[in-house]
Amino acid sequence: MKVAMYGYCCKDETTPFFEEYISLLQERNVEMIFEMKFYNRLKKHLSIPINYKTFVSNSDLDTSYDFFFSFGGDGTMLRSIAYVRDLGIPILGINTGRLGFLALVKKEEFVEALEMLNKKEYTTRERSLLIIRTNPKTNDLSKLDFALNEVTVGRKNTTSMIKITTFINDNYLTSYWADGLIVSTPTGSTGYSLSCGGPIITPSSETIALTPIAPHNLNVRALVIQDDIKITLSVTGREKTFLMSLDSKTYTLKNETEIFIEKAPFKIKTVQLNHQSFLKTLRNKLMWGEDPRN
Repeated sequence: MKVAMYGYCCKDETTPFFEEYISLLQERNVEMIFEMKFYNRLKKHLSIPINYKTFVSNSDLDTSYDFFFSFGGDGTMLRSIAYVRDLGIPILGINTGRLGFLALVKKEEFVEALEMLNKKEYTTRERSLLIIRTNPKTNDLSKLDFALNEVTVGRKNTTSMIKITTFINDNYLTSYWADGLIVSTPTGSTGYSLSCGGPIITPSSETIALTPIAPHNLNVRALVIQDDIKITLSVTGREKTFLMSLDSKTYTLKNETEIFIEKAPFKIKTVQLNHQSFLKTLRNKLMWGEDPRN
């Protein structure tokens, strides 16, 4: 087995788990390569000797890797996308954080998960992404112009609403007067969009959700559309700039910058162990069916 390893943090309470993980992988002769910053943090915290190759970008990886292990929460999984991109390496999320809809393997379940990988007791699930461009061009987007969860526009340095003029396939939809607008993939429907009243969408659905953030008109609701379309946004407001985010990456853009959003030409693969499912995750994470009186 050949695995790329990535994690966002190495806290004192998780150090024993990483000691166990790496020892276990070493015993099984798993070929490992580590993201450089993660590797340097591990070497400071772990007592076991580790001496492995490192990677710093997508160009350091290739399609020969069987898995990409992401240690952290959903945010770490989202950052993993920048390294995997279109290589098709299946990503397994080991949750050393808190609530997670993507990082489904609890840190105590890693040994069991590894056994299931060896026995091929898993499937891979493809997840669509959004890709964007702007007019005028935003140079910072040249390397990271895609998002797995959502593209969001929002106000900056003001408590006033912004106006988000929205077109779908060059057809005018509406002008949202709101704090912002979330354009979400099915994967992102259980994130920021959900907290703003957006719908929950199953990951395999070929759809996109438009969810306004605190809209001025109460009759404005989230809209679900097919994902083979192009969305154009133009933002104006009292301030000269506004914020745009792609998952955890944030940019400041000038008013009236046009933002063009469409489905990316590639998908990300995530690992789903045989005992996992999206519906089971919803029940567990959102505590559906739980009676607080018990």
